[in-house]
Formats: sequence, C-alpha cells, structure tokens
Amino acid sequence: MPPLPQRPTIAQLSQALAARQVSSRELTAAALARIGAADGVLNSFITLVPELALAAADQADARLARGEGGPLTGIPFAHKDIFCTAGIRTTCGSQMLANFVSPYDATAVERLAAAGIVTVGKTNMDEFAMGSSNETSWFGPVRNPWDPDRSPGGSSGGSAAAVAAGLVPAATGTDTGGSIRQPAALVGITGFKPTYGRVSRYGMIAFASSLDQAGVLTLTAEDAALLTGAMAGFDPRDSTSAELPVPDYASTLGDALRGRRIGVPKEFFDAGLEPGSATALREALRVYERLGATLVEISLPSLSLSVPTYYIVAPAECSSNLSRFDGVRFGHRHAGAATLEELYKKSRGEGFGAEVKRRILTGTYVLSAGYYDAYYLKAQKARRLIADDFRRCFADVDVIAGPTAPTPAFRLGEKVDDPVQMYLNDIYTIPVNLAGLPGISLPCGFSGGLPVGLQLIGPHFGEATLFNFAHVFQQETAWHTQLPPALTAGAAVGAPLGASDNGIAPKGAPTDAPTP
Repeated sequence: MPPLPQRPTIAQLSQALAARQVSSRELTAAALARIGAADGVLNSFITLVPELALAAADQADARLARGEGGPLTGIPFAHKDIFCTAGIRTTCGSQMLANFVSPYDATAVERLAAAGIVTVGKTNMDEFAMGSSNETSWFGPVRNPWDPDRSPGGSSGGSAAAVAAGLVPAATGTDTGGSIRQPAALVGITGFKPTYGRVSRYGMIAFASSLDQAGVLTLTAEDAALLTGAMAGFDPRDSTSAELPVPDYASTLGDALRGRRIGVPKEFFDAGLEPGSATALREALRVYERLGATLVEISLPSLSLSVPTYYIVAPAECSSNLSRFDGVRFGHRHAGAATLEELYKKSRGEGFGAEVKRRILTGTYVLSAGYYDAYYLKAQKARRLIADDFRRCFADVDVIAGPTAPTPAFRLGEKVDDPVQMYLNDIYTIPVNLAGLPGISLPCGFSGGLPVGLQLIGPHFGEATLFNFAHVFQQETAWHTQLPPALTAGAAVGAPLGASDNGIAPKGAPTDAPTP
C-alpha cells in the first residue's frame, strides 16, 4: 500500500495496521513524540499517559497478530478531560478537580477501549465545558494550529487542536451548545454530535444534563462513523440512553444523493454571517447540487430565541449539577476554614473560575422563587417551539445545511471580556442541542486564510444520513485534507518526530498548572 500521508485518518491507519505495515506501538510512540514536540505551543493536552498508552498498544498489536482486531484496534486517541478514566486524572479544565483521579471509566471510554483504541492522554477544555474559546481552562488557553494567536473554539478546543495539528487522528468531545461542531469549524476538521441519548452520558461529568452529548472530532466523516458506531448504544446506567439498535454507519457511506433534499434556512444567511464564510458555504451547497441534491429554502422562525433560551436552561442545569463540588463531597477543599460555611464559600470561590461562577449565579437566579415561571418555564416553552420548527422542516427535507459559526477563528482575548459576543458565536449550533438533534461540521473552504465549517443537521437518530451526506461531500472535495501552515512547512506527522528543541517541559503534575 502507498506511504501514509502527513496527517493520516483512522481508516488509513487501520489499513496500515492490518497490513502489518506499521505497529500500534510505533504509531503510539510517534503520537507521543509529536505531542512532546508541538504541544508546548498548542497546550492541547492536560495529561499524558505514555506508559499506559504503550502497554495498550502492545496489547493491540497482540490482538492484531491473532487476527482479532477491528477497524479501531491500535489507533492512538485522546479523550476530552471531561470523561472519567480509571486511574487517570479527570480535571474538567478546573482547579476544582485538578487532583481528581476517577475509579472508573465513562461508558464511551469503556466501549472505545473494548474496540482497541489506545488512549495517549486527556485534552484541554473550557472549565466544566463552559466556553466557546477554550480560554476558561485553569490550565491555560489552547491555541489554534492555523494561527497560534487565535482560538481553536470551545469547549472541546483541546481535542480539536490536537486532531487538526496531527498529534492524534481523533479525539472525543462533548457538545452542549456546539462545543464539538464550533471548534471543528474553527480548526478545519470534522466534528460530530449524535442525537441526544444515542451515546451514553454515564461517566461524562455533567454541565447541562438535558443538552450534553458525547461525540467525536476527526479528520473525516468516515472516521466519525467508525467511532460513533463503537460508542453508541443503550446503557442501563444512563437513564437518558435510547434503547434503540445502532446501524452499521459505515455500510451506507457513499450512497448517491440524487433526489435528496437539503433544507437551507433563510435565517442562517443573515447579516450576522461573515461575508467570506457565506461565500464558502454557498460554494459548498453548489457541490451538493452538482451531486444531484435539491436545495430547498426553509424557515426556522424561532431561531432568534435559541441563544436566550439556552442561556437560561443551561445555567439552571449547571447550577444544580455543580452544587456537588463543595469541598466536602467532591472537589477542591480550602485549607484552614474556621466554619462549615467558610469552607463552602472559599472552596467554591477558589475552585471555580469566573465563567463558571457567572453561569452558576445566573442559573440559581432563574430557578429561584418568584423567577422560575418568568424565566425557566418560559425558556422550556421556547425550547419546544424551536424543536417544532425543526420537526416541521424535516417533513420536507432530508438534512438541513448552513454555517457552523458566524465567523472564522477569532483572536484569543478578543471576546473574553464580552460574554454576550462570546455566546453569540454559538448561534447556529445551539438550536440543534435544544432540539436534541444530530449535527456535523465539515471543512468547506477558507475566509481570510482560516477554515470555514459547513454544518449539516439531521432528524432524530438520522446519524447514518448525516454521515453519508458528509462523506460524499468529502469524496468530492479536498477541504478536509488541507493542513495548517506548521505542517505544510515540514513538520511531518506521519512519522515520529524528535524530542522538542524549544525547551518546553513535558506535561507536569496538577501542581504545575498556572494560576488563572
């Protein structure tokens, strides 16, 4: 078979492993070397586990030698640091959990490990998944491989940056209001969020329980289909898990699109969409027309309600979920408190960052006596209107297409002091979570030299349809193969890199984390 490309996909690596062209140990050692060389700039990882990774790689090689491996066996991988991992610390990007080591694996972690995935480490993230820029992490901001002065998006920015830079071929993420799809768009990779309930949330530390969903960040839709197939399925430990069979997503990749209908919401192409992004998106839609699909203008009249609805529902749920981190049951504990009240106040005051505190206070307010009906109850009614808009549209179209984010990657610090502008960055992704639908973001072009993402939205449990639409587009275009400048300048990803020569130390213990 031909040599591996600079930034190989899971499918390509799987073929190389099956052909014994390369071993899992070699791939894993190469991934660890790349991280050591490049992550001092990106800051995409919080924790690395080289010894555990190499031991898992050896086990994968033994499985492959016995002819027992599957398409994911031996693939180096990273988990967003919101998934519990047995024996490996799980921080949620927060000082509150900087020293927490989980005694068990999340279901998604457990299922991927059973499929032979090799975990090399845990990726950086916005604190407790609250943010759109990966600047709220206690471990420092993550930087975009396309331009280190810009954000990779959030909250799964560490996973997105690591995949885009070729440090690992794929990683898990979580999506509460766009936290997989938006960073995927800003770094030029594929980001997939399944239907709510398709992938178990057990062991995924909760932000907003009715919105959170586990998913993946990959280079291609094909890779996302392989990973989702391994992660998905009913889990009796998760009361919101859907008891439905999981299709073979890979089996329908490449089906013809002739006669299929794509809904294009007129509200998605309003004045808030950056002109260069709008041009790239319209060109992407013309690709679908050439492939035989029909574009249909549709309307989502409740779209304008999405951001205010989300920022009532999500903070309300986060206020409840994060109440357990009090320094007594879980989390950072202030030393030297004289009273129980002081212990609570100082433990939470020290453990949580500014954005988390903002959302906890907002959530507590909208749930308080006298305000519940005025805010939270009305938000739930608006949420139903948003879901009804989608349901009506899917009676006439197969998928809905539009932008993932209103602009390409913005500069670090540009929006951090303006929460409203930061929140509006998720205006096209939030409605999908409120309705519990699946969504995928694909690279579809560039604006100002930065990647632009095309978002495809499917009906409930329409993952197979989304994967097919995305895969056919990627077979017809090459946007997903474009490499960040650092890679095109000669930093080979398909082969091991030497030790870093920039003086950057390896990933340290929690006590090495910077002060916010």
